[in-house]
Amino acid sequence: MRGRLRIPALVLAALVFASISAAQTLPELFGKVKAEVKSESWAGALKTMDVLETEAAKPGNEGAQKQLAGPLAFYRGVCSANLGKSDEAVASFGAFLKLQPGAAIDAAVYSKKAVAAFEKAQKAAAERAPSLAEAYKEFQPPADAKDRYPADQYWAEGAVRWIMTDSEKAAWSVITEPNARVAFVEEFWTARAALPGADGRTYRQEFERRVAFADQNLAEDEEQRGSGTDRGMVFVLLGPPTYAGRKPMKTGDDKGDAAGLSTVGSQDARDGENQAWARAQAPSKSAPEGRRAPSSAQLIQTNVAYGGPGKSAATSGDDKMEVWHYRKELLPRKVPYQQVDFQFVSKQGYGANTLQRETDSVNTLEAAKSAAKTN
Repeated sequence: MRGRLRIPALVLAALVFASISAAQTLPELFGKVKAEVKSESWAGALKTMDVLETEAAKPGNEGAQKQLAGPLAFYRGVCSANLGKSDEAVASFGAFLKLQPGAAIDAAVYSKKAVAAFEKAQKAAAERAPSLAEAYKEFQPPADAKDRYPADQYWAEGAVRWIMTDSEKAAWSVITEPNARVAFVEEFWTARAALPGADGRTYRQEFERRVAFADQNLAEDEEQRGSGTDRGMVFVLLGPPTYAGRKPMKTGDDKGDAAGLSTVGSQDARDGENQAWARAQAPSKSAPEGRRAPSSAQLIQTNVAYGGPGKSAATSGDDKMEVWHYRKELLPRKVPYQQVDFQFVSKQGYGANTLQRETDSVNTLEAAKSAAKTN
């Protein structure tokens, strides 16, 4: 390893004042980790980090434990990378980047293996959708969240439209008097008072909290609220997914693409044409040597192989697909699936995060809507 490791004094200060009993132990262990990493004693540093984390987890060391989380995740990544454990290194660097999203690694100080693993973790973090479950757990609705959907003529055009029965929609459509609208809204939620909520909240409280979260985090543009988008609809009906991921789209990912598309690209076509020219240059007993163009038959054969029906490649560019995974415990009770994946496609000329309506996803949404409707 080249150069010196530099750790903010804030970390050491936190360790020193963590607790009286651990005032010496934690700084000494942390100093030992630094020395072992500097001397490239990778396996020894990992063992020392295990001991340090155990000590930091003891009561009274909460502040030190929090301060240590980032540096130790980084050092674990460095050690694992240099021991040839690439996957473990990427996972450790990923944990570090979660705590310090804008951090970078100094290629002049750390090994090529460590830098490669760090950059891989960076790329994965950039492609990964935010943890909606964690964000929703900590979410505090804005003070004016309830005021955004008053009982006026537009109330039924909001997210409640997904859980209204046909008879409720018909009844609402003929109400024009303001007080009657207010009364209708109260009766609407009273009819659903027995439905389960989450984390001690009533069904209405949970529904309105999801709407507020979607509005704040899932909007695609300024003209449409987040709860009105495809992702917002899924979130409001099902809550946050078990986990989510985002990736660049490849040929075949979009079910709407024409059948027969292949991964043959323009470079493949050029290579095929060059091969046709090369074959034409081969010495022949029936023709003098020298540069000869491929015959019409040869070029036609090449064009069919690389540019014929079903051979054109789909261009993806910046097209992306976001996938939300819901495991059984988060699905409506009557849904028979063990897991349902909701795919949202962003394509040029197609829209942003448009839900792909597969059979299992459509059935799941219908089940969620039905579970929220009254008889």
